[in-house]
Amino acid sequence: MDTAYALHRPILAWYAAAARDLPWRGEGTTPWAVMVSEFMLQQTPVKRVLPVYDEWIRRWPTPRALADAPAGEAVRAWGRLGYPRRALRLHAAATAITARHGGEVPEDHAALLALPGVGEYTAAAVASFAFRQRHAVLDTNVRRVFARAVGGQEYPANATTAAERRTAAALLPDAPETAATWAVAVMELGALVCTARSPDCGACPVQRACAWRQAGSPPYEGPARRGQSYEGTDRQVRGKLLAVLREAPGSVAQATLDAVWPDGVQRARALDGLVADGLVEPVAPGVYRLPQ
Repeated sequence: MDTAYALHRPILAWYAAAARDLPWRGEGTTPWAVMVSEFMLQQTPVKRVLPVYDEWIRRWPTPRALADAPAGEAVRAWGRLGYPRRALRLHAAATAITARHGGEVPEDHAALLALPGVGEYTAAAVASFAFRQRHAVLDTNVRRVFARAVGGQEYPANATTAAERRTAAALLPDAPETAATWAVAVMELGALVCTARSPDCGACPVQRACAWRQAGSPPYEGPARRGQSYEGTDRQVRGKLLAVLREAPGSVAQATLDAVWPDGVQRARALDGLVADGLVEPVAPGVYRLPQ
């Protein structure tokens, strides 16, 4: 049986019945709201994104509204989502959309890809989910579903490969509307059923067609998978420093920042990194603030 045929109908039918009711999927959702959700959902689970997303869209319902605000306010509103450079990138994208496209998220894939902070995945996702175009959308969940169902392996490679892109392109339905639904359906399957640690194969709509399942679910034997350590890392220190700055109405003295972490060398390295990334501005010797 053709692989695409064996996967399309059951996954699309499963999605029609099991898809989560998420605000960025609702009827009338703007392309900007879709873009905001895609920035926030990178490496961050839905339950953490929802409250920040709702407040963000209420405060900045258009790219122009965000572009008119200081970049530091975007960092402040990002809260504890993690990877706060995404807030700066989203602000930069909003500024470019306002300047280049009259404040409207562009529909053209190449124009999306040309925006600051928008990479291959985000451009394809926005074009697909917001504008119902035909693009292969490869996030971690989709790559895992394809690795198992088509490749017979428990996990995909650490980085997206050319072979994965060929698989995604080959499985993409011809009709743009169906392709757009397929893209989000496979993503949802990976998020809810074909999960990384405890896949619920018994509930999977394509368990009989899954190459990994048919092979007896062999364990992963590829290169060591990257961990997500956080405790004691510079990332943790950066987060603590940013938390102080987010909660302050204005500038913050060095002494206040020094209190958040005992290791002075690591703390200084983390603060220097925040300054280099544009997330923090020094306004005087020993005084810092969020970017203006």
